Amino acid sequence: MSSLFKTPKMPPLPPVQPLPAPPPPVPEKISSEEKEAIAKEQAAVERRRKGRKSTILTSPLGVQESEETKLKTLLGK
Repeated sequence: MSSLFKTPKMPPLPPVQPLPAPPPPVPEKISSEEKEAIAKEQAAVERRRKGRKSTILTSPLGVQESEETKLKTLLGK
């Protein structure tokens, strides 16, 4: 069958367009008071994140206790 039909040819790729020029940087107009407020807010978020992590008792791998510590002893532990 391949002798009766010719395989279609792939069309040529379109030319690559250059990337547009990036916009010029805009100077920041944030006062020092606003910068301090932002820094305080970010610090508070980090503190809350740390506090929440300390309450998680397992790791992503699961409980890391060995089976020996779970077993009861003769003394009633």
